[in-house]
Amino acid sequence: MAALVNSILKWIMKKRVHQIELFKQYPNEVQEEWFHDLIKTAQATEWGKKYDYESISSVNDFKERVPIQDYDSLKPYIERMMKGEQNILWPSTIKWFAKSSGTTSDRSKYIPVSQEALEECHYAGGKDLLSIYCLNRPNNNLFEGKGLVLGGSHQINALGKTSSGDLSAIIVQNLPFWAEYHRFPDIDLTLNPNFEEKIEKIAHLGLTENITSLSGVPTWNVVLAKRMLEISGKLNLLEIWPNLEFYFHGGVSFKPYREQFKQLIPSDSMYYLENYNASEGYFAIQDLPDSDEMLLMLDYGIYYEFMPMENFHDEYPQTLSLSEVELGKNYAIIISTNAGLWRYMIGDTVRFTSRYPFRIQVSGRTKQYINAFGEELIVDNAEDGIREACDKTGAIIKDFTAGPVYFERNEAGAHEWIIELSKEPGSRSEFVAVLDQALRQINSDYDAKRFNNLALKEPIVHFAEEGTFYQWMKERGKLGGQNKVPRLSNDRSFLDPIIQMIKEKRG
Repeated sequence: MAALVNSILKWIMKKRVHQIELFKQYPNEVQEEWFHDLIKTAQATEWGKKYDYESISSVNDFKERVPIQDYDSLKPYIERMMKGEQNILWPSTIKWFAKSSGTTSDRSKYIPVSQEALEECHYAGGKDLLSIYCLNRPNNNLFEGKGLVLGGSHQINALGKTSSGDLSAIIVQNLPFWAEYHRFPDIDLTLNPNFEEKIEKIAHLGLTENITSLSGVPTWNVVLAKRMLEISGKLNLLEIWPNLEFYFHGGVSFKPYREQFKQLIPSDSMYYLENYNASEGYFAIQDLPDSDEMLLMLDYGIYYEFMPMENFHDEYPQTLSLSEVELGKNYAIIISTNAGLWRYMIGDTVRFTSRYPFRIQVSGRTKQYINAFGEELIVDNAEDGIREACDKTGAIIKDFTAGPVYFERNEAGAHEWIIELSKEPGSRSEFVAVLDQALRQINSDYDAKRFNNLALKEPIVHFAEEGTFYQWMKERGKLGGQNKVPRLSNDRSFLDPIIQMIKEKRG
């Protein structure tokens, strides 16, 4: 029976491939069509009337009339929607709001999630991810077992008229009944708001399940995997789940976690697939095996604009349509969506690796960087430098964060790093030297500031005990779900409390 179900579901998934090929061939036309559809649909909303959507006939009209938005500018509208007001940003009834703390602020953000966004964007992305996997690996047995989904939680807000929670929890809460057949754990355990209790129960119950796939943020999957190995006494996950074949991941870069997963799942046939989704939408899926680039999904009810990062601080920054982007440049993503986000800057930066089809890499965050001395170090630089240091010293990293050490008297500044390792390097001093040299090769601005220690000294690195970042996240109430350790900050708001915590622990 399981084999028959597996065959039927694989056939269904493959049918979608034709539509994906269509937007790959006609990307600009598909985006133009979605643009006009979004504008027309929202004409009678409060927002649509404010900016006279009825008279907008082109993308240029739209850009000239509607300012670029961020969460703070849309927050007054969203707060009204959370109180139950409708037809504000989008015409259909919106009952769900994805709670996102982001990675650069402790403040929660509540992103509206319409039924259209659920069905045409988030669910479509999940199905397309499976379709691409089935296309790339036609002889898979994915649906003969269950997929372990390590999601977040949700709760009814104080007013009781709308609900909020992690996007993953909202998706699970609204899944069609047939999707539950292949998912583990059950919905009550999945939505358990106590992350540590959830991990403990999943770890015990999962020992007897036939798990064929994993999904979720790598950080928390590693936590679960290690707990399961502790309980079972096994050496790796394949000894628990011999049919495990697929892990689709997102939320953070997989670079720092790759070596950990090789140890947890020691199999050359294990298939890893990256997807790029957020509370605001589902954006891209890795469609090529053994690749670090993702196909931009263009028919999910999202119209894209791209702001060159050199224009980021302009008073009226220009944005480019898909047809105008260049390869290798960093762009901030601006989206207009079928949940009522209009010209909304989501805070991520990407660069295009190919055109026709359009593939991207996530290069960082608009606010997650270090530029205290003109070095313009972005997350992508940091992760590449860390990977180089690990490769050359035999270390395996678990987590890290970094920020600036400011000028003091006649001394140059520096970058200060907190790095938690799963495996020690052969030499800690060599690790730091390789990291520094790699960053100099990757980033010419960093190299210039490091020349003769004029503006930047050698990095200051604290090697933290295992569990440090977990404890820090726990103390901030950020365990599980879509919460992530912030990689870079242009101030010391993350560094100082972690360093203090390390000192207290050692003292």
